[in-house]
Amino acid sequence: MNGQCEHTVEKIGGTSMLDYAAVRDNIICHASRQGDWYRRIFVVSAYGGITDRLLEHKKSGRPGVYALFASSESERTWREELSVLRQEMHDLNQRLFGDPLSVERANRFIDERIESARECLRNLEQLCRHGHFSLASHLATVREMLASLGEAQSAWNMVQLLQRDGVNARFIDLTGWQDEEHLGLDERIQRALGGVDLATELPIVTGYAHTRDGLMASFDRGYSEMTFSRAAVVSGAREAVIHKEFHLSSADPRIVGEEHAVPIGRTNYDVADQLANLGMEAIHPKAAKGLRQSNIALRVKNTFEPEHAGTLITPDYVSETPRAEIIAGSRGVYALELFDQDMAGQIDVYDREILGTIRRFRGQIIAKDINANTITHYLGGNLKTIKRIRQALQDTFPDAEIDQKKVSIVSAIGSDLQVTGILAKAVSGLASYDIGVQAMHQSMRQVDMQFVIEDGDFEAAVKALHECLVEVHDHGAAICLAQA
Repeated sequence: MNGQCEHTVEKIGGTSMLDYAAVRDNIICHASRQGDWYRRIFVVSAYGGITDRLLEHKKSGRPGVYALFASSESERTWREELSVLRQEMHDLNQRLFGDPLSVERANRFIDERIESARECLRNLEQLCRHGHFSLASHLATVREMLASLGEAQSAWNMVQLLQRDGVNARFIDLTGWQDEEHLGLDERIQRALGGVDLATELPIVTGYAHTRDGLMASFDRGYSEMTFSRAAVVSGAREAVIHKEFHLSSADPRIVGEEHAVPIGRTNYDVADQLANLGMEAIHPKAAKGLRQSNIALRVKNTFEPEHAGTLITPDYVSETPRAEIIAGSRGVYALELFDQDMAGQIDVYDREILGTIRRFRGQIIAKDINANTITHYLGGNLKTIKRIRQALQDTFPDAEIDQKKVSIVSAIGSDLQVTGILAKAVSGLASYDIGVQAMHQSMRQVDMQFVIEDGDFEAAVKALHECLVEVHDHGAAICLAQA
């Protein structure tokens, strides 16, 4: 990069990207910068909902273009879904730009990529009708190609809108579009940023990056956070910032009420990892690893409250006063229990086989229990995957009793939970809501404690723990105020 100076690398989430005016006024051109919009690198996600259309819905599993192309189980075709997606992208362009000429340019940009992707899929479909070619061997590449469309649109649009509004923005396309070179992620970022003058240009970088080994093979939907993290590390950023549509708060405001939820303010990467394990990512754990190793602080800010310093995540922060900082959890978790009388004394043998099976079917392990003859894994994922794992384990251990049950896990998390009696207080708080605890976990690292409860008790359990562990303290604007 030219004109190197102390800079930040900042990521804007998909929901925030839908509100260009808020992004421009609260992030890019906020009054606190006094006209200096530069010395920052922005990595942008696809507009909210677009990646769900391109791949599959992240929560419901509803098939998008990729899932329909990969499977013939649905009556809808990938061609129909791609046409729906194209219209949705056009509607977004119309809403963001307004004037006909700009809308036409934006539509032309994304149409070129959509039509190229459509042609690739059509040719691949025809090729794989021949017995010598397997569709399965190409699906990872198809997934990468489709994912790239979302970030290409949002980054290109952002540059056009900012240039219109007087900011010298520059489009940094990491998608590898029509690029014959297959580079590693760090090398692709270095090359793309090589000619940028951070003192006078504002680079807008695609959250998807094409890499030699495939970014999604390792990080799947967390790819944009990996691009963001490596951009911060490679460029030597002084701080990494994520802009979301909400604060990283003590609990979900929709559950405990906005008047009770409070921004965390300060915490560490251990807490961020625990949140990711529960499916509530502040940042993907592998993306956090690079920042942590490079001693780069991560700040999570609310797009719509620009004056608030947000929550600063650092490697070494520990709360001066031990306490719970956040109540979070996962609902719809499957408890998969395997009991075998022959397990006693051979837990390691059973555990290796069970873990191998779960990995083979890509199940997400949230927690597990072990005793002399029983291992229970608490898994995220859909019922279809859980049934496949269960059947494979039954085939491996024909004499074992295997059971599954849908539960929820609620967790109290903090940088230091070494509070005498906190476990008893938490259980008492749950009991006050008439919630029974089916299992508990508390590690010696003292950063979280987990409670397995009936699936239907999730929201009540979050309220109960928040009341007895967080709301009993008057935290004010944040549990621990971060410095801007």
